[in-house]
Amino acid sequence: MGFRFQRRITLAPGIRLNLSKRGFGFSVGQRGAGLSVGPSGVHGHAGIPGTGLAYRQKLNTRSRPSSRSSPAATLEALLSRGESLPVRLDIDAEGGIHYSHGDGTPMSDDEARVLRRHAREPLREQLAQHCERLNADLDRLGRLHEETPFPRTNGYTTQDFMEAPPSSPALRQSPWWHPLWPPAKRRVEEENHRRQAAFNEAYRDWEWRKATHDEAEFARHLREGEGVLHDPDAMEQTLRERLEEIDWPRETAIDFDLGSDVSTIAVDIDLPCEDEMPDRYWTMPAKQIRLTPRRLSDTRQRKLYRDHVHGIAFRVLGAVFARLPAVQEARVSGYRQISDPATGGERDQYLLSVKVTREQWSRIHFDRLDQVDPVAAMEAFTLRRDMTKTGIYRDIEPFKLV
Repeated sequence: MGFRFQRRITLAPGIRLNLSKRGFGFSVGQRGAGLSVGPSGVHGHAGIPGTGLAYRQKLNTRSRPSSRSSPAATLEALLSRGESLPVRLDIDAEGGIHYSHGDGTPMSDDEARVLRRHAREPLREQLAQHCERLNADLDRLGRLHEETPFPRTNGYTTQDFMEAPPSSPALRQSPWWHPLWPPAKRRVEEENHRRQAAFNEAYRDWEWRKATHDEAEFARHLREGEGVLHDPDAMEQTLRERLEEIDWPRETAIDFDLGSDVSTIAVDIDLPCEDEMPDRYWTMPAKQIRLTPRRLSDTRQRKLYRDHVHGIAFRVLGAVFARLPAVQEARVSGYRQISDPATGGERDQYLLSVKVTREQWSRIHFDRLDQVDPVAAMEAFTLRRDMTKTGIYRDIEPFKLV
């Protein structure tokens, strides 16, 4: 029999690269300014690197190449002059590269050939970096436990408000002759008044945001310093916030409930299924502008899934013992949805259920988590799991709160 708790949170994936999205963009050529070419014409773009400030403008027809020039010829001319070109690359399931302009307009085959001829090394460099990111995120699925914090209970350290206040307005100075022409003087005074009023409003908004931030941080500091010792609501909110701060590689749904004396907690994790895990890693052939997928063996896929499942349980245990000092025992269970041949519908299949005390958890060397096997770590505790050596799971009955 499965069980459910009243408190559920759905944790979105973090900011890391999503393995299902294999597109990325960059610029070929001089950094900070350049041109993009497409069916809608030639556009100039410029920006200050590192600031996020930029503009894009369609160029005057007199500055454009002849309308009789093909897009490939136009691109050839631009790259030959060393201009910058924003490019987007999309990688299909077989590692083939599809080229688009920075605005998303697909390049023709002729344009793609021109780009590869003029920007071979930058393209290979960007693809190599993208390949490394894809494989690093694949490996991270099996090493999620390495990011687990020490089980410290020193409370919450408040975070400073990082947004800078708005800058004072630059007020215009009236030239010497303005007293001789009152309308001009009045226009300057009205402009200065508008600037000052806009600044005053922006500064009040900034002060409000800072006050709201400081109030929330102070409340969290009190809650995690005192409330987590006895208040179930404070404990619930603290755990929720901590779980939401974790950089989850996959969407993860978690239910949890506290025991009547708040010294015990039960956590129920909705795990991904095996077919949701990546089935390939990537290499870059020498001298080619493409990526080559290498399918993972069934053995490696099952090992990756096994490590990921146990790593999620390990990571959740870490959040519990790091943020809830009143909890002395945690019971963490993980399940997935599978097809039920008896009904044709879906049902929950529990893969593992572990019971861990704070004293047992403290034996782990958190400064050497890269040496810890999450599967072996779970096996050192009171564990319910029916898993074959090849990583095939059978149903179990999870631990429940008494």
